[in-house]
Amino acid sequence: MSTSREKERHAEIVDWVVESMEDAGTVTSRAMMGGQTLYCDGVVFAIVADGQLWFKADAQTDHEWDAAGREKFTYDRDGKPATMNYRLAPDDCYDYPEELRRWAELGLVAGRHAAAKKKPKKES
Repeated sequence: MSTSREKERHAEIVDWVVESMEDAGTVTSRAMMGGQTLYCDGVVFAIVADGQLWFKADAQTDHEWDAAGREKFTYDRDGKPATMNYRLAPDDCYDYPEELRRWAELGLVAGRHAAAKKKPKKES
């Protein structure tokens, strides 16, 4: 995202998520490829891209996103469409903190699953 309006929209979304999630944990963000990656207590759970909020998903949570009809994040990779398993936040997430927290919890579940997979196994 390069326009000042797009950057402003991203900042508005990040601020809303931080405010809405303050009881759930500490939300931080980091710039990534024209958007923002969102963390809750260090766990990746969402991104902000294309002026929209996308929550992390995985095989264990996809059925809930599919039931809600939420599309996967799609982007252009070398002229071809590619997807990442982030799902578009329902519209109610922009107006109701309890809805944002409800869907963000699915993102946290997926984020915790991904973090657990990355941890190296201790040798006995």
